[in-house]
Amino acid sequence: METLENTYGLTQGRNHLNVWTVEGASHNRNLTNHQWTHTGVKLFKCMECGKSFNTRGVLKNHQWTHTGQKTYECMECGKSFRSSDHLTLHHRTHTGEKPFKCMDCGKSFAHNGNLRKHLRTHTGEKPFKCMECGKSFSQSSSLNRHHQTHMGKKPYKCMQCGLIFSMSRQLRVHRRSHAVEKQFKCVECGKSFTYKASLSNHQRSHIGEKPFKCIECGKSFTLNGNLRNHQRTHTREKQFKCMECGKSFRSDEHLTLHHRTHTGEKPFKCMVCGKSFTHNGNLRKHIWTHTGEKLFKCMECGKSFTHNRNLRKHLWTHTGEKPFKCMDCGKSFTDNGNFRKHLQTHTGEKPFKCMDCGKSFTHKGDLRKHLRIHTGEKPFKCMECGKSFSQSSAINKHHQTHTGESL
Repeated sequence: METLENTYGLTQGRNHLNVWTVEGASHNRNLTNHQWTHTGVKLFKCMECGKSFNTRGVLKNHQWTHTGQKTYECMECGKSFRSSDHLTLHHRTHTGEKPFKCMDCGKSFAHNGNLRKHLRTHTGEKPFKCMECGKSFSQSSSLNRHHQTHMGKKPYKCMQCGLIFSMSRQLRVHRRSHAVEKQFKCVECGKSFTYKASLSNHQRSHIGEKPFKCIECGKSFTLNGNLRNHQRTHTREKQFKCMECGKSFRSDEHLTLHHRTHTGEKPFKCMVCGKSFTHNGNLRKHIWTHTGEKLFKCMECGKSFTHNRNLRKHLWTHTGEKPFKCMDCGKSFTDNGNFRKHLQTHTGEKPFKCMDCGKSFTHKGDLRKHLRIHTGEKPFKCMECGKSFSQSSAINKHHQTHTGESL
């Protein structure tokens, strides 16, 4: 404290600071407030809960959390705020004002803090470092989420089904599986969404808009999240590690899905037939098997598909495009799934293991077929004679005994 006061000319009075420059000429409270962030000194204490703060203004804002007081009201919509700064920011949602502009790309922001965060995408600056593993992040919120991967902490709980999540975003996405009301409807195909943003993202699948472009290879994406995941294919970065088996993933969502292969958890249930799924997207796709709905139509040949993904793959049969190329042997593929399977022929990796006999498989589908040896399951039934089979290839051969085709 003495060193700081001598260097910057600080004097402490009753619950306030009078700050003068070394020349003793001008009042500079902001400089003083900033200097306290280096010392860790927090002079302003809340009498309610004992929490301390660097500045009186932050203390005042905190005290409103005890009183519930929101004195600043928006004249447009009636919403109230605890500070005039928050009200000013809120006004911009009505006016559309974005006064903070990036000089590099021209993008504008409503809040100066958002501009500062955005600038790091140009500079590559990552000032927030994890003391556990040394990994750095561009935002403090990303570091906080990362910390939870070390602690195994999952503080976000769904009040409807009890599932817990490590990130609030995951919980928000999960809640949609419980939501009944979907008020935002696509006028093109009739599909409804819980959130307006989800509808906006979906509409891009109709118009083909892909506003998020990879600077490395020029590939474009409909969603910013998909671009971020793609960018990791250039860096080979897989920061999310499974504590059970050591496998690493490029996103926290993929790690969460992978965890369910260990726990057997299938939280998404079909209300028609009772079948459960690990992933909400798989449930949605399954539901279409009951409705027979095929919303995605090829403009070239008129063929329709249940899933947009299948339509995209089909379009490549017209263009001849094979976007997935193996760096080892140069072979190209139309389908990403087939590409990933091919890569395992180079690595010899067999990640899918039978818990009954220990046999391992390169592909998950092969493991599923193998499991039927242990369970005795025969899901493929002949409609002619009622005989059942464990594999689709076996029932196809059996059909020929009814049709008279040569085997």
